[in-house]
Amino acid sequence: MLKRLCLLMLTAIIMSISPGLVMAQEYGIIQATATVLQSISVTGNHDLMFEVVMPGTPKTVDKATIGRAGEFEITGYVSAEISIDFTLPPALLLDSTTAMPINFNDTDASYDDGTGGGQTAPIAFVDPNGPLTLRLGAGGQMFLWIGGTVNPDISQTGGDYGADITLTVAYTGN
Repeated sequence: MLKRLCLLMLTAIIMSISPGLVMAQEYGIIQATATVLQSISVTGNHDLMFEVVMPGTPKTVDKATIGRAGEFEITGYVSAEISIDFTLPPALLLDSTTAMPINFNDTDASYDDGTGGGQTAPIAFVDPNGPLTLRLGAGGQMFLWIGGTVNPDISQTGGDYGADITLTVAYTGN
């Protein structure tokens, strides 16, 4: 009898738990998606060229001087916000021991995203000494021009001087 009572109680317990275990289930599914923008392309189209420089006489090349100002071309996603940062040299080098100072002021660069008039009538002047946040044009393109001033010493050693100007560009995500 005790055995029968235990079996009956066990059956009752299982029956009371069973409806919770056998409930109907439903579920939903969503997709995780992402659109990857095309990579940014940065091309140095033209060097900043001071040409012949006289010892003791500073020489400036304006950003609007076609054929002598430095030029970069940026291509990327249409109207995307980008950060731009120049790495500017403090001097042009002849060799590891001979340098000629170069300066870049706060209006020595300009840009055009296709809505301005190009190098001689750009959208705006920008400071190449700090990071910038701009937008690519409707065609996904932008041109930047840079000028500067070299300051040779009166006893500057003759020769061909040079240094890299680097433009780093990245999408901001905005």
